[in-house]
Amino acid sequence: MQLPSATYRLQFREHMDFARAETLVPYLADLGVSHLYASPLFTATPGSTHGYDVTDPNEIEPSLGGRAGLEKLSGTLKAHGLGLILDIVPNHMAFNVANPWLHDVLANGLDSAYAGHFDIDWSDRLRLPWLPEPFAAMAEKGEITTDGTDMIAGDLRVPLAVTGPEDIRELHDAQPWRLTHWRTEAAAISHRRFFTVTGLIGVRVEDDAVFDDVHRLTFELIDEGIVDGLRVDHVDGLADPAAYLAKLRDRVGDRPVWVEKILTGDEVLPSEWPVQGTTGYVAARAIAQVLTDAAGAEELDARTSSDFRRVLAAAKRQIVTTELPAELDRLVELALAQGGEWGRGAWREAIIRYVGAFPRYRTYATMDTVSEDDSKAMRNNVARAMAEMNDPGAILDLYALLIDPDCGELRVRLQQLTGAAIAKAQEDTAFYRYTPLLSANEVGGEPDEPAIDVAGFHRAMEVRQSTMPGALTLTSSHDTKRSEDARMRIAAISHDVEMRDTLRALTDLPAPWGWYLAQSAFAAQPEGQLAERLPEHMVKAMREAKRDTFWTAPDEDYEARVTRAAQDIADAIDPLPEAVVPLAERAANLSLAQCALKLTIPGIPDIYQGTEIGSFRLTDPDNRAVVDFDALARSETKTPFDAAKLALTRTLLRLRRDRPDLLDAPYEPRDAAPGILAFTRGDLLVEVSVDGTDLPDASGPVRLTLDGTELLRRQPS
Repeated sequence: MQLPSATYRLQFREHMDFARAETLVPYLADLGVSHLYASPLFTATPGSTHGYDVTDPNEIEPSLGGRAGLEKLSGTLKAHGLGLILDIVPNHMAFNVANPWLHDVLANGLDSAYAGHFDIDWSDRLRLPWLPEPFAAMAEKGEITTDGTDMIAGDLRVPLAVTGPEDIRELHDAQPWRLTHWRTEAAAISHRRFFTVTGLIGVRVEDDAVFDDVHRLTFELIDEGIVDGLRVDHVDGLADPAAYLAKLRDRVGDRPVWVEKILTGDEVLPSEWPVQGTTGYVAARAIAQVLTDAAGAEELDARTSSDFRRVLAAAKRQIVTTELPAELDRLVELALAQGGEWGRGAWREAIIRYVGAFPRYRTYATMDTVSEDDSKAMRNNVARAMAEMNDPGAILDLYALLIDPDCGELRVRLQQLTGAAIAKAQEDTAFYRYTPLLSANEVGGEPDEPAIDVAGFHRAMEVRQSTMPGALTLTSSHDTKRSEDARMRIAAISHDVEMRDTLRALTDLPAPWGWYLAQSAFAAQPEGQLAERLPEHMVKAMREAKRDTFWTAPDEDYEARVTRAAQDIADAIDPLPEAVVPLAERAANLSLAQCALKLTIPGIPDIYQGTEIGSFRLTDPDNRAVVDFDALARSETKTPFDAAKLALTRTLLRLRRDRPDLLDAPYEPRDAAPGILAFTRGDLLVEVSVDGTDLPDASGPVRLTLDGTELLRRQPS
């Protein structure tokens, strides 16, 4: 198998198409990467900014340049010695009429050739929560009409499966689908969603025919040598990830495959999965942890006086009961169907408790089997849940159902629910409520485990080397809560806790948002345009926290107070006050250390667009901003830090490309003085400062020695 030496991720759509990407190929080759890693390229919802809302998996997005444009880009890459990695989305597609398969389902109901392609509960009519008001109210006002082919509501046109009735209500009642108010989507839906996103419908790739239909073009691109490897989006959403990956491996042969999978705590990737590893969040977590001071993080936590596990537990219960009630009700119905003494309320509470106690995304039991490891994980989780209950109620019987061979659907559905619940509760809720040190609030991270020592990092890397040496290593992505250098700015506070008071004094916004805003402002400051970026970010943060204002019910007065404070601190922190400059310098050193580790530890570095220089972005859409590639290609860096990071990145990428023997060499820890992390990969000795200071006898935080000769002897800090 030919693995990349390093990948470079481009976000296609908006300001990036195949023609534009083609012009960047010489720059990427000069930088030193071996592969371009592309976000999804299949036809998606019109106007999509990301491509994960696929409408046709067997067509390349025309607005990007179509199949011909992709082939031309692939040819240019190969001419420069580069390959192409493609992001695929097998778990879900867009839930809208632009999706031709779904359009056919709406037009033909269960007679559609695609009725079984989607994860739909056909015990009732398919609910379409697409109306701005209830159907009856809109029909009464004459706002719903028909032209004999479609039912029309404003710009919405839904194909009719049944024609005939002249009364619009009777016509609607005759359809295999039901138009409903969008506000009913959480409580009353009949399709499996991606997390809580009703606009994405689950796809049944566990069915062989569906698997073939979904991947037809993907396999063509592989067979024709246009695509050299795959990244599988959200593998935990699938009914049976192991079976899916086995089928995928059988079809793609020796092409590399990576999975987007969050590993929690000491969880490891299932050994039977035939993949090169994950996309890199576990590595990002370890790097951030070793560059965070444990004592300082503990002090910051004490000053904030909150308990992450309690914050998370409350968020989980809120998510399951208010944003996933349809999924919860479906599980209750499956449990009730098994009979027994428990009623709806008891089963409901048992499932809520089980999900609330579950410590990771999911187990991997199938419709037919439960492994001993999964049975143990379920049993341990029931014990955790019972410890929080005065009366165990139905939860013991829930465990009995979960290991019952005849309860496969309940088992699989519950596993899919635990993943959605923890993702939405932890990453998209608790991360915005628990604020001692925001750099620890990262995808794949545990905010109450913000730091590890050097010995702990060495152990983590030795495990990584033995379990998935071909995994990707990222420090930024389109999904990270903060880009890599913004994260290090916040991590630097753990090394100088008294700076908390200095930063906090920059805003008089009270709790709970004052300290969150102060950290965010310091993290984002070098990127500029804070007066626009910070208020937008704070609105998202408040709504994601789901306490005082919500996406579906914004409190504009509350939000206005916080956004005014964001505008004020933008003025106060740009340029940096003199007292804060030493903290920024320390953060720059931590960023360079982070960069060096990413490019030298076991795994394959993945460079997110534009992060070869300083990147101080907040969560999306801020971290998906347009990159000035023209300036990068001309090496027009903005600051000494940018120049240092670019030089370090280019040096190590070229070394990885030109000395592949180093990639195969084992990770060997080396003894070092306190505050220094050292290891070798073959003839390469890597030394980095983990406390943000310069190394002894060096002009920066990183020293690289190859065959006894220093690389980048002088590094600007």
